[in-house]
Amino acid sequence: MLTRFAPSPTGDLHLGHAYSAALAHAAARAGSGQFRIRIDDIDGSRSREDYVAASLADLAWLGIDHDGEAVRQSERLGTYAAALDDLGSRGLVYPCFCTRADIAASLAAPHGSPNGSAGAIYPGTCRHLDAATRDRRMATDAHCWRLDMAAAAALAGDLDWEEAGQGRRTVDSQTHGDIVLARKDAPASYHLASTLDDAAMGVTHVIRGADLIASTDVHRLLQALLGLPTPVYRHHALVCGPDGRRLAKRDAAASLAALRDAGIDGRALAADLRGGRLPTGYSLQMP
Repeated sequence: MLTRFAPSPTGDLHLGHAYSAALAHAAARAGSGQFRIRIDDIDGSRSREDYVAASLADLAWLGIDHDGEAVRQSERLGTYAAALDDLGSRGLVYPCFCTRADIAASLAAPHGSPNGSAGAIYPGTCRHLDAATRDRRMATDAHCWRLDMAAAAALAGDLDWEEAGQGRRTVDSQTHGDIVLARKDAPASYHLASTLDDAAMGVTHVIRGADLIASTDVHRLLQALLGLPTPVYRHHALVCGPDGRRLAKRDAAASLAALRDAGIDGRALAADLRGGRLPTGYSLQMP
């Protein structure tokens, strides 16, 4: 087994991160496997080196050691670009010039997406642009790159993946719309970077929060398109605060730094988390 923990250095780690890291670390060590760290620092505008150092310090406080050097996404930009070029050469991606306001306006129209606001599916506006218009606008207009989901799904065929302890799950690509693979302000999306990195690191088991279970459909599709292996997945319950909402980096009281400053024993906390025991007021919930 080789599994990983992949924090984004855009804020302090909290109890939810600690729970996920503790589960992954325990699974790797129980199977005499490897536990790796990846720093998902592809968001250059928000990632900070002090958060990288803080994350590593938090893991050490929890007693969670790792194998090898930490991998950094910011050092793998060429790999993401090559994969995007590969998909583009097969006509599977297209430039999208829509702003958030454009998309919102389209979805608000009488015949827009039935999904409405939150979780709305991109209506495919730029998918229908002719080649001349695309070329002209690419020379002057900011754009992201979207995966033509219908074309990709048709090429990949029927797909599934293994959810640990629950068997095979069928990929449903139709509920995602044409997802973004490279943003206007970043060279790769979470979907593309994470899928490529897991394969390059030799990850055999992905252990992460259940809020990402829908993303696995996209990752499995990208694996098929790019000829990458498929790990076993395990999506665990999320740590929620006293208000019943899942934790976010803005929840300062649940940050590991705050708990450490309060005199909490990090190793004891990690042991409790592995056993499903959370500090008073916190709970585990499936989304």
